[in-house]
Amino acid sequence: MVRAYPILVMLCLKVVSLPTSSGGESPTKDGFLKLEEEMGKLKRVSQKMLKALLQCKACELEDDCDLSNPCFTGVECTDVDGGVKCGRCPEGYMGDGRTCKFIEDCSVGQAGNGIHCGTDSDLDGRPDEELPCEEHSCQKDNCVNVPNSGQEDSDGDGIGDACDEDIDDDGKPNAKDNCRYIANAGQEDGDGDGVGDACDNCISDENFQQFDVDKDGLGDECDDNKDGDDHDNSDDNCEDIPNDSQLDRDGDNVGDVCDNCPDHPNRDQEDSDLDLVGDVCDDDQDRDKDGVQDDKDNCPDVINSAQLDTDKDGKGDACDDDDDNDGKTDENDNCRLVPNPDQEDKNKNSKGDACEDDFDNDDVPDENDVCPHNANIQKTDFRKLQQINLDPNGLYPANWVVTHNGKEITETINSDPSLAVGDTAFNGVDFNGTLFVNDDYDDDFIGFIFGFQDSSRFYVAQWKQGDQDVAKAGLQIKVVETVTGPSKELSDALWAGSSVEGQAKLIYIDPKNTGWSDKTSYRWELIHRPSVGYIKLRIYQGSSLLTDSGVVIDGTLKGGRLGVFCNSQQNIIWSDLMYRCNETLPFDYQSS
Repeated sequence: MVRAYPILVMLCLKVVSLPTSSGGESPTKDGFLKLEEEMGKLKRVSQKMLKALLQCKACELEDDCDLSNPCFTGVECTDVDGGVKCGRCPEGYMGDGRTCKFIEDCSVGQAGNGIHCGTDSDLDGRPDEELPCEEHSCQKDNCVNVPNSGQEDSDGDGIGDACDEDIDDDGKPNAKDNCRYIANAGQEDGDGDGVGDACDNCISDENFQQFDVDKDGLGDECDDNKDGDDHDNSDDNCEDIPNDSQLDRDGDNVGDVCDNCPDHPNRDQEDSDLDLVGDVCDDDQDRDKDGVQDDKDNCPDVINSAQLDTDKDGKGDACDDDDDNDGKTDENDNCRLVPNPDQEDKNKNSKGDACEDDFDNDDVPDENDVCPHNANIQKTDFRKLQQINLDPNGLYPANWVVTHNGKEITETINSDPSLAVGDTAFNGVDFNGTLFVNDDYDDDFIGFIFGFQDSSRFYVAQWKQGDQDVAKAGLQIKVVETVTGPSKELSDALWAGSSVEGQAKLIYIDPKNTGWSDKTSYRWELIHRPSVGYIKLRIYQGSSLLTDSGVVIDGTLKGGRLGVFCNSQQNIIWSDLMYRCNETLPFDYQSS
C-alpha cells in the first residue's frame, strides 16, 4: 500500500502559509488560487510517486513464489529475504534451479556432460578433444585410441599409461620392464619372481601376484599380520579379514566374519560350487531361483538376489509391507526406506521431506547413486573380485588387474576359461562397459557374465573373433547349468558353438557371426530383468550398432552377481564399467 501521509502534511503546510483576509479567518481569493495551484503540483507529484512505488512493488513481486514463481517447472521455490531460493533441477536436468537444461546422455561414440558432447574414439567416457565444460567427462583423453577410463599417468608426461610404451620413463619398454610403474633401469629381481625389487612388496619371497590384503605395502607372503588387525597370522582365526573380537560361534577355529558356515564346524571351508556357502551347510534348495538358498533367504518365495532388508528385521524388503518400520505401509509411505511417520511433504510432490533428494538415505544424492533404492550400493566397484578358474586342471590361471577405483579391469595372460566376479548381487540391472583387446595376437573368447549364482550357474555373453574347430565366430549368450561344476567338460562346452547337455544351453547366437577385431573398442549395453526372464544385449562399434540380440526370454536364473569372462585370450580391457539397479520393464517386453 502507498502511504499518503507525507503528501497530506505538505498540503496542510501550504494551507497554513496562504495569505488570509484582514480578520485572518479565511484565505483571500488570491490565496485560493495559490492553493489550487499547489494542489495541482502535489497531485502531479503524488501520481509520479504512486507510479514509482507500484513499479517497485512489481519488482518485489517478480521474485515472490506465490505470485510469480521464477523457478523452473517442478523445482521447489522458497521465499527468502530479498527474493526467492530455487531448489535443484529435476532428475535428468542441469542448471541453477531457475534455468534447467535437459541432459541427454551423449550418444554411444561420444563423451561429455550431456549438454556438451564430443567424439570418443575408444569409448572410455573421455572425449578426444577438450570440451567447454567443467566435468571430468569433458576433459581431453590422454589415450585417444586405447580405453583407460581412469586416465592413469604414472610418469606425468601427459600420455596415459594405457598407451605409453614406457610407463615409468626408465628407458625400458613395458614389455621388458619388470617394474612398469616404477623406474628401475637396472631391473634387479632378487627373488626371481619376475617382479623387480623396486616394486616388489616381498623382495625375498616369490609372489608374482603381489597380494596385499591390508594395503600396507608389505605383501601377504611376507607379512606376519596380513589383515592389519590386533592378531598376527599365527593366532588369527581370519587372516584375510580384520576381526579383533575373534568371534567363532561354531568353534571350528574359523572366525565368524570369514566362515562360510558360521553355525556348522568346517575347518577346511570347502565350497565346491564357489557360491560363498560352505558345502556342509549348502543344500542348494532355492525355490525362487534367486541364488540365495531358502534357509538363508530373507524372502524365500519372492525373488530378491540383493537381499535388501532396510529395517533389519530379518524380513527382506521384497516381502515386507513396511520396509522402514515407521508404521506406514509401503503403499502409503512417501519415504518407503526412511522412517517418517509424520509424512511431511512441504512441496507436495508426493516424496517426503525425509527422503527428498536421497531416497535410500545413504548420503549419496539420488542423481549420483547407481542404486537410489538400495542403501548398500552407491557406485560401480569391482575391486572385491572373486577369481574363478572354470577348468581347475588347466595350466594357465588368469591374471586380473583392477584400476579406476573398480571401474576398469584388465586381464594380461592367455589363460584357461576364467571369471572375475564382483561381490554385489542384483535383481534387475543395466550393465554397460567397453571391450577392447590391446593385442594383435590370437582370436579367442572375450566377454562378461551376469546372473552369477555360483560357479555352476550363471549367464555368459562370450564373443569370438574367428571360427576354430567347433568354436564359432560371433556373439553368443549361454546359460550355464553344469552338473560337473568347473571342469574340462565345462571348458569344452563353453568352447563349443552350440548347446551341450548337462553343461550350457545356447540361448542366443549372432546370425551374422560377426567377430571382434584387434585394437578396436566396442560398447555393450545389457538389460536384465530376471523377474520376467527378459534379456537384451546390444554391442556398438563407435556410434554404429553392430549386434542386437533383440528380446531374449530365459527365466532359468532369477538374478545374481556381475563379472567379466575370458578364454584363451590375453590383454583384454573392460573399461568404463557401469551398473545400475533397474527393475522397470522395458517397453518392448509386452510385445515379446
